[in-house]
Amino acid sequence: MTSPSLDPISLPDDKHLTLRVVPMPGDLNPSGDVFGGWIMSMVDIAGAIPANRRAKSRVATVAVNSFVFKQPVSVGDLVSFYAKVVATGRTSVTVDVEVYAERGHENPFVVKVTEAKLTYVAMDQSGNKRPIPME
Repeated sequence: MTSPSLDPISLPDDKHLTLRVVPMPGDLNPSGDVFGGWIMSMVDIAGAIPANRRAKSRVATVAVNSFVFKQPVSVGDLVSFYAKVVATGRTSVTVDVEVYAERGHENPFVVKVTEAKLTYVAMDQSGNKRPIPME
């Protein structure tokens, strides 16, 4: 049985799954929830994957434009990260990342736990900004 405050939903089938991971006990804060910094790190990794593909080079995070924690994440949750390029500039790529947690073994359900928007810059082998190729 799910709690009404969790507003259970389904995993999106119209988005591309970029990363899936299960947090471990070492990822917990003193309150027993997964550290927000752990989630931020995973969001950054998930966002960099489509940014890297679009830039056709390595990328570096230059901005976290927005980051909203909607629900806590717990040990044992299966956390899914969906990332999509939403804008491309001359040297930058902006990516939206949505994060969902699948929880409850006997009666599984899904909650959206985080959403974020990050900007990455394309880099050459020397670590300098480089133009992003036209598609």
